[in-house]
Amino acid sequence: MSPDVPLLNDYKQDFFLKRFPQTLLGGPRLKLGYCAPPYIYINQIILFLMPWVLGGTGTLLYQLGILEDYYTAALSGGLMLFTALVIQFTSVYARNKLVTVERMLTTHILAEEDEHEFTSCAGAETIKFLIPGKKYITNTVFHSVLAGLVCGLGTWYLLPYRITLLYGSAGGTVLLFIFGWMTLCIGEYSLIVNTATETATFQTQDTYEITPLMRPLYIFFFVSIDLAHRFMVNIPAIEQMNQVLHILFIFLPFLWALGTLPPPDAFFLWAMEQVLEFGLGGSSTSTHLRLLITFIISAGATVTSYFIPSSVAVVLFMTGLGFLLSLNLSDVSLVFKHSVIRHIVGTKSAALPSGSEKQFTWKECLFYIIILVLALLETSLLHHFAGFSQISKNSAQAIVGCILMILLVILWILREIQSVYIFGIFRNPFYPKDMQTVTLFFEKQTRLVKIGVVRRILLNLVSPFAMIAFLSLDNSLQGLHSVSVSIGFTRAFRMVWQNTENALLEIVIVSAMPLLISSTDVGIMRDRLIQFISKLQFAVTVLLTSWTEKKRRKSTTTLCIVNIIFSPFVLVLIVFSTLLSSPLLPLFTLPLFFVGFPRPIQSWPGAVGSTACLLLPGSHYLGRFQDRLIWIMILERGYTYCCINIKGLELQETSCHTAEAQRVDEVFRSAFEQEEYARTCSINEHFGNILTPCTVLPVKLYSDARNVLSGIIDSLDNLEEFKGDLVKVLVWILIHYCSRRPRTQESFHKTERKGKASLIILPTLNTSPQTQSSEDTDSLNSEILDDWSDDSIFGNEPTIKKPKEEKDQLKVLPGINLPIPGSVESQRVGDHSTGTVPENSLYKAVALGHPAIDKGKQEDIAYIPLMEFSCSHSHLLSLPEEWMSSCFPHSKMREMSSLFPEDWYQFVLRQLECFHSEGNISNVLEEIAKDRVLKDFYIHAVMTCYFSLFGTDNMVPSPAHLYRVYNGVLPWSLALNWLMEKPELFQLTLKAFRYTLKLMIDKASLGPVEDFKELTNCLEEYESDWYIGLVSDEKWKEAIIQEKPYLFSLGYDPNMGVYTGRVLTLQELLIQVGKLNAEAVRGQWANLSWELLYATNDDEERYSIQAHPLLLRNLTVQAADPPLGYPIYSSKPLHIHLY
Repeated sequence: MSPDVPLLNDYKQDFFLKRFPQTLLGGPRLKLGYCAPPYIYINQIILFLMPWVLGGTGTLLYQLGILEDYYTAALSGGLMLFTALVIQFTSVYARNKLVTVERMLTTHILAEEDEHEFTSCAGAETIKFLIPGKKYITNTVFHSVLAGLVCGLGTWYLLPYRITLLYGSAGGTVLLFIFGWMTLCIGEYSLIVNTATETATFQTQDTYEITPLMRPLYIFFFVSIDLAHRFMVNIPAIEQMNQVLHILFIFLPFLWALGTLPPPDAFFLWAMEQVLEFGLGGSSTSTHLRLLITFIISAGATVTSYFIPSSVAVVLFMTGLGFLLSLNLSDVSLVFKHSVIRHIVGTKSAALPSGSEKQFTWKECLFYIIILVLALLETSLLHHFAGFSQISKNSAQAIVGCILMILLVILWILREIQSVYIFGIFRNPFYPKDMQTVTLFFEKQTRLVKIGVVRRILLNLVSPFAMIAFLSLDNSLQGLHSVSVSIGFTRAFRMVWQNTENALLEIVIVSAMPLLISSTDVGIMRDRLIQFISKLQFAVTVLLTSWTEKKRRKSTTTLCIVNIIFSPFVLVLIVFSTLLSSPLLPLFTLPLFFVGFPRPIQSWPGAVGSTACLLLPGSHYLGRFQDRLIWIMILERGYTYCCINIKGLELQETSCHTAEAQRVDEVFRSAFEQEEYARTCSINEHFGNILTPCTVLPVKLYSDARNVLSGIIDSLDNLEEFKGDLVKVLVWILIHYCSRRPRTQESFHKTERKGKASLIILPTLNTSPQTQSSEDTDSLNSEILDDWSDDSIFGNEPTIKKPKEEKDQLKVLPGINLPIPGSVESQRVGDHSTGTVPENSLYKAVALGHPAIDKGKQEDIAYIPLMEFSCSHSHLLSLPEEWMSSCFPHSKMREMSSLFPEDWYQFVLRQLECFHSEGNISNVLEEIAKDRVLKDFYIHAVMTCYFSLFGTDNMVPSPAHLYRVYNGVLPWSLALNWLMEKPELFQLTLKAFRYTLKLMIDKASLGPVEDFKELTNCLEEYESDWYIGLVSDEKWKEAIIQEKPYLFSLGYDPNMGVYTGRVLTLQELLIQVGKLNAEAVRGQWANLSWELLYATNDDEERYSIQAHPLLLRNLTVQAADPPLGYPIYSSKPLHIHLY
């Protein structure tokens, strides 16, 4: 990376310098970047100071003793309401007036975007510039009313007499009054005049105009504390809070400008998430709607528990509901829904889960029911036992507390044994050193798997029941419970299941210090301590890398020195960010730290994993396999399940991506690919990296192999063999297709079998070949010739072009009457024939069309004899009627038949296994194989398809020819129209061609096919285990979803000029997984949001997107949700079972 990469380019710097003062002042545009009339600035100042003038009037009347304080607030609020309405409707009038005015075109496009033409002080253009107005008339009225309330209550809040009573200092009163009114003016201006772009931006688009409400809502919060102090006297805590908030009130503009305070939507979601997790014992959820529903249900459960009079009923209610709310209720409801539908429509519905899945699901439901019943039984018995004796109860709870301590230690030891690094620093001596293959993995992971099973049993079965025993024996549940007891125990009984490991730690600490701390306090302190350590590690990493990397040392030396000098202040920022659970924002990812605004744990407004890793909501994991990177985020956690989001990052196509991917490989290599003789307990060489290796997982996935086919696809011997193999594959595919297709639509197969053979038409032509007319020659249009020119064969993937319809095409004969089997009649084929034949008619016939002739001129016509099968079972393998038409002269058909492999045809027929109800199968197949009429039909169909692929010249194909036909672009021939009119036969022909190409590659790589049996096995393997086609086909995706074992595609590399084969193989392979520093990710995402949404710094080469091997900055930016990030794939929330 070049050290001269700017943080912001020149244009963005000017833009930022204009936008930031506007944000600081709440909306006034005092720095425009171009020359504007003075009245533009004067009007903005007047509008800015208008609330102060109106509020000052009321304040003056109060100070003179003319009005009481509440009348003063009402007067100021009423004046502000009237003023706001006048301002808003003036804006509406100006916008309506501008609609009818035709604007003159300007020659400077960029100037038209940024500059405005002002004609007068009160012109429509001036008013529209000063007061943009609201999008909705409802907001016009609502925001005006809100402005009146803010002004009235703000006047009451900043009365000098009231401030003097709080502090007893005249100087302090003056300062708070002046700067307090500046804060009010800033809030009012953004509400009714012009809303400033906030640095704390959560939504990419403010559809419902929520941003103007941000500043007034914070003013309301400060005023509400003052009102509480006024009407709730003699409460020292509220008085002290009011004093602090009055001082903090004058600093609100700076907090708004720095983006520390969240917008209303982000604050609402963040507050619900915090209360749900730390107040109600829940977990952050995968979607915002799910968060709202879960919050309402959890809060309702807490309120209900308070009003239940019986202590036993309360304990049972808390235990049962806590367990149920910790389950994945969406899956439970889905199982119930599927069960009801299965009962209604039957079990044969393909859209519903299979029988095995249903059986597994009901086992799971039965498991949950048993756990719930045991938990309720244990709770009721222990609670009843605790009511007898104080001594026995205390001693029993103390014993359970000791058991919980032992369980906590055992679980911690088992978890660390399964980890690669202990505390992320020292390598675990019990962890296998070298695991590069699945075989080695299973050999060396045996002990760790056993340890994992033991840990899972202790965590999911033993620990919850032990904690329930501890809670049921608590003395607080015996008498009438208070609000704090209801909230605390509802949270505790749910945490037992929702997050067992954290609940175990909290209860152990509470049992050790029962009178000093509550479980809620322990939960908050535990979470904030983990956040503080992560944020501190992130800050130190940013600071050290800014100094150690030579490319940035010169530009960041000053920042590093400032951070060292003001390190206590930086530490305070980290602590403040930790307390708010907000991201620590490194501006431009430099050691210039700010406190980002609190936001939900997902970090984005839109909707979106057995190891020893601690799966906590908000955790991020990085998976590495070959040249692929996947980003995994834990969205939600409950009892035996978690909800994850998986994102696929782009391939190594950029230098930044490649540099960071190489560092990821180094981190995983040092952890998982150590030599056996390496040190037993080594140090993590990459401790400063935000990525810490966790484990290696065997995953069933596709390996991607690409091979160059030079020497195979261009070999003359292989191409000669290809032609013969293609005929055989066509025979095999057509016979197997006909043996499996339904025959209910072919009525002529249902003829009587009383000593009679089935009748069928033999498509032969007795006329001499016709000379091709000049019109036919011209039908080879230039598009087809150009498409098959050598200059374009290596371009983009070819597309199938259906040749232009010619006059010389297949015609259906009018209805004919042949009463005597074997008799021959003829009928003219006219160009304008309109005769039709019933769909299932026995006597449908087709003839090769000829150039247009006069109707009166007599022509030789085709005689179509009626033939009969010699075997009564041949109809079971008969070709469809529409495939029996002919497009070649009789002489050409005889020439074709010499290429037909009759011995292979006989062999394939005798290998069929589709006649289970036809008596002696071997005899039936032998009779069918001897049926010459059936064989003639197959000769006709197979050879016609064959010549449609190569043309009638039967030349040795070139590699370019194979590539084009493989992609579905066939050369023009007499048979092409015939084949294209039969889509099903066309697909079978293309399938046979692709199978033959794969067979040619396999024969060249693995050796020749020895006999017919081996060839049959090979084709059967292609049919069952392979998908051979194009990557761009929809069936390619379907094959991957259906987990086909192998996929093959033919390609061409225009840069190297070689043909390539791509093979995807489904197998169990190892994926290396590491855990990312969650606070480092949140901090970089917060900076990304600020840069793109506020500073609009979307330069593709900007500094903050350059490669950073320790912070993995480029990968982190990619993994952000669109439109800020650009992952190539992002899954919906996936619910994963953890047992």
